[in-house]
Amino acid sequence: MKNTNSSPASAETNGKLLPILTYPSTPAASTEEGGWSLAPILDVVRRRAIVMIGVASVVSGISWYQSFTRQPTYSSAFQLLVEPITDNQALPRLTGAANSGGLDYRSQIQVLRSPKILEPIAQKIQAQYPGFNYGVLVSGLTVTQPPQSKLIEVSYQDSDAQRVKFVLDKVAEGYLRYSQQERQSNLRQGVEFVNDQLKKTQNRVDALQRQLQAFRQQRTIVDPQTKSGQVDSQLTALEQQRLEVGNQLAEVQQAYNSLADQSGARVALSQAQSYQQFFGELQALERRIAIEQARFRGDNPTLNALQKQRDRLLPLLRQEASRVLGDRLSTIESQMAILQVRLSAIDNATQYWQQQAQQLPITSRQFTDLQRELTVATESLNRLLQMREMFQAEVAQKTVSWQLIAPPGSPQVPLTSTPQNLLVGALTGLLAAAAVAFLLEKLDNTFRSPSDLKKQAKLPLLGAIPHYPSLYESSGWSAMLNRSNAANSSMQFLFSEAFRSLNTTIRHLNGKSPRKSIVISSAQPGDGKSTISLFLAQAAAAMGQRVLLVDADLRSPQISTLLDLPNQIGLSDLLLDNFDFNSAISPITPQAQGGNALMRIAGRGGLFVLPSGQIPAEPTELLSSQKMQALMEDLQAAFDLVIYDTPPVLNLADSSLLASQAGGLILVATLRKTIRSAVMDAIENLETAHIPILGIVANGTRGQAYGTPQRYAERSVATSAIEN
Repeated sequence: MKNTNSSPASAETNGKLLPILTYPSTPAASTEEGGWSLAPILDVVRRRAIVMIGVASVVSGISWYQSFTRQPTYSSAFQLLVEPITDNQALPRLTGAANSGGLDYRSQIQVLRSPKILEPIAQKIQAQYPGFNYGVLVSGLTVTQPPQSKLIEVSYQDSDAQRVKFVLDKVAEGYLRYSQQERQSNLRQGVEFVNDQLKKTQNRVDALQRQLQAFRQQRTIVDPQTKSGQVDSQLTALEQQRLEVGNQLAEVQQAYNSLADQSGARVALSQAQSYQQFFGELQALERRIAIEQARFRGDNPTLNALQKQRDRLLPLLRQEASRVLGDRLSTIESQMAILQVRLSAIDNATQYWQQQAQQLPITSRQFTDLQRELTVATESLNRLLQMREMFQAEVAQKTVSWQLIAPPGSPQVPLTSTPQNLLVGALTGLLAAAAVAFLLEKLDNTFRSPSDLKKQAKLPLLGAIPHYPSLYESSGWSAMLNRSNAANSSMQFLFSEAFRSLNTTIRHLNGKSPRKSIVISSAQPGDGKSTISLFLAQAAAAMGQRVLLVDADLRSPQISTLLDLPNQIGLSDLLLDNFDFNSAISPITPQAQGGNALMRIAGRGGLFVLPSGQIPAEPTELLSSQKMQALMEDLQAAFDLVIYDTPPVLNLADSSLLASQAGGLILVATLRKTIRSAVMDAIENLETAHIPILGIVANGTRGQAYGTPQRYAERSVATSAIEN
């Protein structure tokens, strides 16, 4: 299979090609874009293998022991039909004891398992089996509802087959007795409920009847519909009468008006016989007088007699005319008065019936409301009377609502097998082990793998340094710092190659122009930043670079102690006094100093160290001074690579001050040790201060997820042994 975890590169040192490895994303990280992967789960299993094996062994062993030592258990069951199809549902509808879905089986099952029901049953069983009680009964009793049915199934388990049968018989008897008692209680409650409702409904009906009676008496109506017809008929008749009287009044008025003028008077006089008689006599006299005047001239007794007779007749004629006209006018005026009185009476009657018509809708609505309420109350009263008779009949019957359709059978031993028990125990152990493992993973607040560190930090993973337990032994530093002994073991080889790969990655971060200075720091103390600074400098020097390692941790310096170098003059002294930096820099030579074996510098490269010097009172003030900035520029000009070992990032400004002037900062985190929140806070502080972060280094990796495969390490160790 082709290895995709690393890609080979090379660097030339002393004319030889040295294998250099670069480290891309891990398989677990690469699958984040392609889909789900088992790699994270396998990592958890690998890290927690011991705990998982222990938990699985204990849980599986307990499960197997219980399965093999458990006594045989007998079980049996019976079924009850609790909702007959013909069951009368009148009581639940009246009392509201049931919902639209029928019996609440969940609540009913809880009632059947309650002490109120099972305690009397347990006492009866106790007479046959002393020591039997409610706790023993309920521990082996199971009450369930088969799906899509109106049944309740009751089962019981016990180590004694006869006791199982006896218990189920008593339980079935007790449940049927409970059903009968519950039904009788419900029926009695129904009767009480109906009687109470009857009393209230009867009072309501009586009250409504009294209201309706008073309503009819006050408004003198029996039915608003009939009253409406009467009002309409009266208004129609009055309208017709008013029309007739109006016409008569108009005719009389016209006659009165015509009698008042001359033509009307002549017509009236022409129709009076007495007047016409006087008028005829007057005309006859006038004709005789005319004849006599034609015959005689002057005084003539006959003519005078005729004239006197005419003079006597004219007053009589005028008197008769006045009498005739006066009687006629009086008759017409009396007729007019009578017609006007009749018209006024008709108007008053019309106004009354119109008021009745206006009040009729209100009266009709009130009557309808009372009639409707009375009808509803009467219907309710009739239903309640029928319901009371039905309940009284059911109470007298004393029937049982539940039916035992499947009585308890012969108890049987549940079918089990040894392979099944073993499989169940093994699965239980595996599940418990997985649960414990993932619980420990959740409680673990550290980084567990390089991929986990890269994913959480969201920074480039520059390298992964393998865990080397013997590094801090008495001969560990000597072996690692002495290049000639670097291939004595595969672990040493992997450790050295990890730093060579890290140096190669750092050199190529900036393309063709390699970085001249870098700052090495960590989020918290104890993450191995000083060790990584030292071995990174050694790797860069071994690959031909002129490297200066500056111990910029002016609070707790480590480099001089690791290399056993004198620390009389160092970085703090250069910043406080006017020393030349060449006087404080110590070249690392092949000679032994202080009993430690130091690395051998090959070719044109070399490793130099600038110790921290005396610990100052204000390290931050020194590192932020103009003198420090000028010193950093001089060191970058004099060396190919300057590595600054600085204090942790959190709560200290030293690393940020130096990183802002250098080519960037590399953060170190130790797997299974560094707290996640500390790293995330450190990254946030650096990003807030706009400090360039080159990437992150995973320290203390285990296994072969990162680094050179084991077979290459073993082959290199074998080759080194042959050459030696």
